[in-house]
Amino acid sequence: MGNHRAPRRANRATPGPSVAGITPAESPSETSPARSSGKRRAVRHAGRRGQLVRRLPSVPVLLGVAALAVSAAGAVTVSSTSPVADANFVLTAQANAMSGETVAASTSAEDQRKAAVSRDSRRDALQSASSAKLQAAVEAQAKQRNAELAKLAQSAEKQAARIALNLWQLPLESYRLSATFGQSSGLWANTHTGLDFAADYGSPVASVTNGTVTSVGYEGSYGNKVTVTTDDGEELWYAHLSGFAVSVGEEVRSGEVLGYVGSTGNSTGNHLHLEVRPGAGDPVDPFSALVAHGVTP
Repeated sequence: MGNHRAPRRANRATPGPSVAGITPAESPSETSPARSSGKRRAVRHAGRRGQLVRRLPSVPVLLGVAALAVSAAGAVTVSSTSPVADANFVLTAQANAMSGETVAASTSAEDQRKAAVSRDSRRDALQSASSAKLQAAVEAQAKQRNAELAKLAQSAEKQAARIALNLWQLPLESYRLSATFGQSSGLWANTHTGLDFAADYGSPVASVTNGTVTSVGYEGSYGNKVTVTTDDGEELWYAHLSGFAVSVGEEVRSGEVLGYVGSTGNSTGNHLHLEVRPGAGDPVDPFSALVAHGVTP
């Protein structure tokens, strides 16, 4: 085995084969111009120097690293006064990436409170203005409604006054109905044209409604008769009277005395013969006319 290992050690110590007729023992030095012509050794030496240069970072990379280092240092040391220690200072900007400088706002807490109070005041003012406008609108609407109600009340009062003026009533206080409208009998040439109120002789006969006296006198089978014409042109005849209490052209009110109960003309007893003639035309049932005006005989 010793004989086998010896050649291997000899191989390690033995230099490689000669290149271009130069033996290992004759290795040229760096200063020898004759030996510098070996290209293989020159390439290997240049390659080793290039690797040493490439291991260093380039200039832009070095500048970037330096900028990041400065930025990190500026972000850590923002200011000599800590925003946590002083509540009157608030950090509003980060450190500059290139210079490392920082920007801190010196907005005081008092200014912030003033701004908040100002905002609240503006909001309260707006709410007050809105409330005032709403209140004004409500008041205007109420005023308009009250005006309309006043007009309606005025109109109702006028209507009530008109109704009161034209209110109908019964012509006698004490009576009994002895004949109705449309009856047939030998006492009348035709059917009965009115409503008969039997009463004591001389009982006062009142005007049924407001109007003007247009006729007073004796008139055939009607005997003593008074005619009252309303503002609507309706005529009311009061017949068989024993006497008169009004004259032609006199204005009378509802309930005012026109004459007295009698039995003049075509009559079989003391009574009032009442006729109602709308528009001074043909007679209608006085009972129905009285009921229509709120009076029930």
